[in-house]
Amino acid sequence: MPVQLLKIIKGKSEPPLPSHLQREDLKHLHAGLDYTNKYFQGVVILSYPQTKLGDGTDFFKIVLQDNSCARIDSINILIYGKMADDCAKVIRNGDTCIVAGFKLAKSPTAREDGRHGCHLEVSEEAGSAIYIYAQPSTTTASETASVSVAPKYAYTPLNHLKDGTIVNLYGIVKFFKPPYVSKGTDYCSVVTLVDQSNAKLTCTLFNGNLDSLPKIYKIGDIVRFHRIKIREYNGQMQGITSSGFASLTFDGTVGTPVVPRTSSKAYTFMDEEEKTVEELRIWAASNLPISGPAAKLSGVRPMLFFDLTCQLVGKAKVDGSSFLLKVWDGTKCPYPTWRIPVEARDLEGEKSLLHRLRNLTVDILAYDNHVQLAKSLKIGSFLRIYSIHTKQASAENEDVSHVEFHLHGGTCYGRGIGVLPESHPDVKELKTFLESVELADSQSVDSMSSLELDSTCNSIAVLTDHQDLSNTELKTIRNSRAPQQYRIRAKLKTFKPQKLYQSVKLHCSKCNSLQEVPNGDTFDLILQECAVTPSNPELHSTSWYESVMWTTQDQKQRKITIHFVKHDEMLLYPEDTLLMIEGGTSKEIWKLTRRFKCVIPVRSTKNDLELLDLSAPFLLQGKVKYYGCKQCSTLKPIKNLSSLAAEPRPSWEPTEIAQALGIEPLQYVFIMKFTLVDGTGALNAYLFDYEKFFQIPASEILSNNFLQQKMQMTMNTLSPPGRKLDDLPWLECFIKSYNITDGNKQQVYYQIFDTTVAEDVV
Repeated sequence: MPVQLLKIIKGKSEPPLPSHLQREDLKHLHAGLDYTNKYFQGVVILSYPQTKLGDGTDFFKIVLQDNSCARIDSINILIYGKMADDCAKVIRNGDTCIVAGFKLAKSPTAREDGRHGCHLEVSEEAGSAIYIYAQPSTTTASETASVSVAPKYAYTPLNHLKDGTIVNLYGIVKFFKPPYVSKGTDYCSVVTLVDQSNAKLTCTLFNGNLDSLPKIYKIGDIVRFHRIKIREYNGQMQGITSSGFASLTFDGTVGTPVVPRTSSKAYTFMDEEEKTVEELRIWAASNLPISGPAAKLSGVRPMLFFDLTCQLVGKAKVDGSSFLLKVWDGTKCPYPTWRIPVEARDLEGEKSLLHRLRNLTVDILAYDNHVQLAKSLKIGSFLRIYSIHTKQASAENEDVSHVEFHLHGGTCYGRGIGVLPESHPDVKELKTFLESVELADSQSVDSMSSLELDSTCNSIAVLTDHQDLSNTELKTIRNSRAPQQYRIRAKLKTFKPQKLYQSVKLHCSKCNSLQEVPNGDTFDLILQECAVTPSNPELHSTSWYESVMWTTQDQKQRKITIHFVKHDEMLLYPEDTLLMIEGGTSKEIWKLTRRFKCVIPVRSTKNDLELLDLSAPFLLQGKVKYYGCKQCSTLKPIKNLSSLAAEPRPSWEPTEIAQALGIEPLQYVFIMKFTLVDGTGALNAYLFDYEKFFQIPASEILSNNFLQQKMQMTMNTLSPPGRKLDDLPWLECFIKSYNITDGNKQQVYYQIFDTTVAEDVV
């Protein structure tokens, strides 16, 4: 039988293993060898739910740990077909398993889960076999809190930890990363602990069940870890999950009840351990910096990183790499905020509540590794979102800044999302406050008349200022002198360009010039020309960047050099890294932008690196190319970037990079001509807008299919194709007139301003 249960009788296996099988240790497993007559033995420390692959094949995954003291002591086992179904019925954590006749393949998740670089693949069709020594199904005193006599555990101070040991310990959370989905199937959490010995221990914890990871909510919380494995790496002790790992978490605030947080229903907690928690609280209060309360929305400002305790009232998918969370905390953000455009049918949440709270909610865009967790959040749940970035939006002719809320990808600086239970003190306080908020100022649906509600829901645009202006007929405007400002109510008869992507231009605010966005062929040609100049080895690996060089595998065998900018002599996480590249193609550069925050194309000179021709982008971030004005820029040395890298938390904002390099940045703008009519006449009004009118940033429209569709749908609503003039919707907006002198002739032009397309138009 491919799956057999065995027993140990007088130290021997019953029935015995086949005589041709030879045992192989974890450290001797290498890809490319034949393991037909070999077996690997280990203890089950983790098993995942049985599932089916896309072709309907049964699949079951377990993790086995051997008894070595090596740094890597566990490996993933992938079981397919009928064998997967049989194993899922009998295998339990703690069982000893023997896997025979396996195939060894490279593990794509090794870097994330810390396990062996390969995994074992087994199936009945491949002639594999699995033998199981099942654990007795008895409950031990160390596994339950309900037994009459509980064991007394020994706890190891952090300064007495030794490589290769499995210990129990207490510690105070000095830093943590909320659980996130690793590149494999596990959740991962990183926690740095300290105690009275002033030693430090960083623990990397993996588990397929999110609830099995420590429930840490803030720095200063106290944790108890049972059966955590210690290993030494680069001279530092690290903790990793091992078989039977368990945790308790306690609030670290002096004077609060000592109540453990855990998903386990069976644990021990002795009276003397309460004293340990209290002692750690007192020590932490005197020796650790006390973090202040999480920021309120009413206290945020641009360019801020902060933690927010809030309630989730709406969510929606934006694209494959980002997800929208609509939240509130009962206070009002002092700045206008960018509303992320999503289809009404895609927005989850109670529509009437979203309408009532629309002046108090903010849109937070969660990226990359946070998307999966964001999707799973329940409407109405209370969240603590860590390290939100308020980014100042660029808008034309605005006295008050707009802000955007971003939860960037990665986990640097503890970025992440935590769900707080309703029993949490901060949630109780927040709920009490939210219940007291007066929603009259938020235009409650209940307080609006049906006429007002119809007007609000059917409006095509929102007027953001100048509410004192009354509507003026187009005939009157055309017969009036310029310059003046008007409020109009008209219909959009036609617009140009019809191909909306052609409306995006590059604008220099200093010299007021406009130019077309260069196409990709121009960039490719510049890169090819620069690749002729070889990289200068004398410019590699300076005090502020580290260089790597390799040769491509194609026929040309090109040399590519990447310079990774360092911070405090350390390389940053990819999602926070600025790098400079020599010799790459545009395709290779775009691949880098998917993983690294900023990419700057450069070339070598005799004495320094330098930017390419400003016909090429000076920076690529995400899917956006950033260009500089040739006329207004005065380029400075690349080494000026080192001053930005030396800042406490380099954000690598494009405007900061441009300033450091002496570049006058070009801004993406929408340039369109609207023909407006109102029954008294017609006039042409120009739209010159960065992101306010469509609520879409012009910088992202060319690289984002979703935003292009959103813009097209908006224009189809403003000017429905095939409709008669009488059936077109009314557009209420502001226009201003101004004079342009062309030679000896003076002409009057009109421009739309301070107008935003309503969120619910599309």
